[in-house]
Amino acid sequence: MHIMSACLSGRLPVRPAPSPIRTPCSLLPDSLPVFSRPMPDDETPDAAHLRPDGVDDATIAALGKLSEALEVVEHARGLLYGFHRLTGKADLALGEAVDLLREAGHDEHADALERDLVGRNVVEGRWTFQIVEDYDDTYWSEFRRSEKTVRDALAGGRRHVFESEMKEERRSPGRRHHEARPAEQHGSPGDDSR
Repeated sequence: MHIMSACLSGRLPVRPAPSPIRTPCSLLPDSLPVFSRPMPDDETPDAAHLRPDGVDDATIAALGKLSEALEVVEHARGLLYGFHRLTGKADLALGEAVDLLREAGHDEHADALERDLVGRNVVEGRWTFQIVEDYDDTYWSEFRRSEKTVRDALAGGRRHVFESEMKEERRSPGRRHHEARPAEQHGSPGDDSR
């Protein structure tokens, strides 16, 4: 379930959020309460993930949804590369099977497989590398460029502001493994004294 849906449905507990950070649940209609609590400066997100001045809740929500869409495209691309790798592996194994059939004296079957299936296009006129290249050139690269253009224009290029605000809402400040950012950014690595 997406965080916005969870907030609206009441399934996600609204936890106090640090001031002046606005959290994902604060991006919802004004009828929902937004809480704040003071927090030490070293317990806030790094500047690259803070909401830029003047950016409203609706814009952060829209950028969060755009980021979510890009993540789905990245996942799809990964699956496409998996398809590419697995299909190539299958074709190589098929070639080995042809050789083994031939060694076993089944030349007719080996010849048919080699002629009709080894090296065959997986879609009209294309091997999987061509599908991957078309996806990258036609869709993936344009999607990434467009997302960056919108993010640059509306949030000064800051990435994952929506998620950063969600993290601030959901984490337990002051607790080990609930830090706002990595230890090297606000303390000594391995320092468990907090």
